[in-house]
Amino acid sequence: MDYRRQYLRDLLASPPGGRASAYGWVKTRRDSKGVSFVQMNDGSCFADLQVVVEAGTIPEESLKLATTGACVRFDGELVASPGSGQAVELKADAMEVFGAADPQSYPLQKKGATMEFLREIAHLRMRGNTFGAVTRVRNRAAWAVHRFFQERGFSWIHTPIITASDCEGAGAMFAVSTLLEHGEKGFRLRGTDPAEDFFGKPAYLTVSGQLNVETYALGMTNVYTFGPTFRAENSNTPRHLAEFWMIEPEMAFCDLEGDMNLAEEFVREVISDVLSGCAPDLEFFNQRIEPELLKTLDHVVESSFERMTYTEAMRLLEASGESFEFPVGYGHDLQSEHERWLTETKVGRPVILTDYPKEIKAFYMKLNDDAKTVRAMDVLVPRIGELIGGSQREDDLAALEARIKEGGLDPAAYWWYLDLRRFGSAPHAGFGLGFERLIMYLTGMKNIRDVIPFHRTPGHADF
Repeated sequence: MDYRRQYLRDLLASPPGGRASAYGWVKTRRDSKGVSFVQMNDGSCFADLQVVVEAGTIPEESLKLATTGACVRFDGELVASPGSGQAVELKADAMEVFGAADPQSYPLQKKGATMEFLREIAHLRMRGNTFGAVTRVRNRAAWAVHRFFQERGFSWIHTPIITASDCEGAGAMFAVSTLLEHGEKGFRLRGTDPAEDFFGKPAYLTVSGQLNVETYALGMTNVYTFGPTFRAENSNTPRHLAEFWMIEPEMAFCDLEGDMNLAEEFVREVISDVLSGCAPDLEFFNQRIEPELLKTLDHVVESSFERMTYTEAMRLLEASGESFEFPVGYGHDLQSEHERWLTETKVGRPVILTDYPKEIKAFYMKLNDDAKTVRAMDVLVPRIGELIGGSQREDDLAALEARIKEGGLDPAAYWWYLDLRRFGSAPHAGFGLGFERLIMYLTGMKNIRDVIPFHRTPGHADF
């Protein structure tokens, strides 16, 4: 056996004729008079391979183990399929069972399993249609992200997972400590002085790689991160995870206009790549999960993005006559219902909002000349709302120090970040995109827990 063998996607694309071996997991087996039909899949594509076993060609004691969930190999002749849905099938004359599965207890045997149930068996759910398709889309999208930046000369920077800085100033961070010990009687602290801890100071799991990757932008020009980040928000909504992946490009000698141009180009190209590379999977989502999925994705790829200021957007929302659940007005953050109204009802395509009030944005965003707004931008798309948030970064030392203090943060904790403004400061900009939010958009899946292999949410850290 070798990884270079033919996968089922290769067999399904091959012409009839010749011998072949099919490796994978049984999805169903149906027995008829004198013949058995086995549907199997190895995760390489959405379609299953049908294996036809005529009575007497394979010993019954072996064939009876080919139940749903079993891992098998069938050998035989690749022949033209008389049925619809696939061009070829395997007429088997030999098989090997690598791992049997009790059909009475195999969890995926259950019909009509709910998403909640499938989250409880995340170690098996990728063998089904929905999560196999999610996994392939996630893989293709990740590849498209790296290709997009690498082809444009960006360097991938591995920013630290452990940090002493709070990028967002929100404080919802997981602490990292060796002072907490687990013994026979549960958890206990062996000390409370941060100086006695592993790092000699409070340390946390990062909420963003942005501040660290900025340092590399101001030395290597165009860089990006793509890695795990963490938020300790006690939230159980379908849009929140405690552990998720972020994509964060950062560009030196770039202003807000250039940042918006890159974001627009990025969204269109990644969606276009997944549309071409995962067509069968997206067709499944279009049929079973989100009826307008393909129409929406095609529309985004083909559309130019509307650009307007936050102030203009608020005026449109206030004059809309809509009965929004959340209030609209200058100084309020936009909610998903506002973002969707702008993109779906008012404009009819993606929108980039700019120039937000400084009070509702992070300290590192560059002040505009009015000293009231910052050079921030959010990319809003139909069906989901905000997909990207970014800004031109504050490159003036005095202004940045003032903003840090206004946010109630300690400038001493950001000494290295301030050094970037002391020694060779340059205009620079970047944005952040939650990868799971992108996968939700690409698949139409309604809960963020279903687009990451193993979700981390309050009370859930299994697998």
